[in-house]
Amino acid sequence: MSTLPRQRGLTEQAADAAIDTACRLLRLPSIRNEFNDIADKAVKDQMTYRGFLAELLMTECDDRARRRSERRIKAAGFPREKSLRAFDFDANPNIDAATVHTLASCEWIKKSQPLCLIGDSGTGKSHMLIALGTEAAMKGYRVRYTLATKLVNELVEAADEKQLNKTIARYGRVDLLCIDELGYMELDRHGAELLFQVLTEREEKNSVAIASNESFGGWTKTFTDPRLCAAIVDRLTFNGTIIETGTDSYRLASTRARAEEPSKAG
Repeated sequence: MSTLPRQRGLTEQAADAAIDTACRLLRLPSIRNEFNDIADKAVKDQMTYRGFLAELLMTECDDRARRRSERRIKAAGFPREKSLRAFDFDANPNIDAATVHTLASCEWIKKSQPLCLIGDSGTGKSHMLIALGTEAAMKGYRVRYTLATKLVNELVEAADEKQLNKTIARYGRVDLLCIDELGYMELDRHGAELLFQVLTEREEKNSVAIASNESFGGWTKTFTDPRLCAAIVDRLTFNGTIIETGTDSYRLASTRARAEEPSKAG
């Protein structure tokens, strides 16, 4: 099969036009956007042809990886942005920074292990839950964030509409399910049993991370059936990591500190 002969000695303008067209056809938006800057840098740094080509291709690869991470983070449904870099470990000595940074490697997700963050309001549970979920999404894992009551309500509606198996399967597929505010509200037996089904679907197959303001001993307020409560605690702690964030609200402490600053200055 013959091909049309290419014209040699293209002008700069013609070459730029050809590159732009080729990048559109091949769907290489990053190379298309960055080509001129990379080409100028290649001339300045006297890159070899291979070096220049590698720079172009890595630019496209890096940008695609970034866009994939952004899509996974968006798909997770986090209510706000939180990062480990922004967490003030000095303000809450109950949380061991080394343990958290080990969790950020996501080995526990690879091993399908659970994570429990237990402590009072304002101690950093939700921040940690979202930040670790974000780290997982950035590393290529499929993540889903939800409030406990929202998840239960969704399961109840799905059961009423004969869509329960489909909904449980959808929550079962993600690599990490983050359940926030578990323990804030009492669940009736039906809702608790539906939540238990989700946890059972994921047991030793995919990770669950929860944040709760109640110690495990107080979970009978949420799960009023003692046997069901014990089974749920077992699902969420077996081979897992438990981080107790304490009772002192560092969020409240920082608010008070900011309020006192003007008076100190005066």
